[in-house]
Amino acid sequence: MIILGVILLIIGLVAKIAILWTIGIILVVIGLILALLGAVGHAIGGRRHYY
Repeated sequence: MIILGVILLIIGLVAKIAILWTIGIILVVIGLILALLGAVGHAIGGRRHYY
């Protein structure tokens, strides 16, 4: 999810498409939150790790 967010950020920056930039930021933030919660041992949605 983090990688997809970064790709969307880059595409949005290069193509000057604001919605891709916004979606990219949201995906990066959600990915980081899920990665941090998985790293400390909290199961989210039945999964202990998000890669």
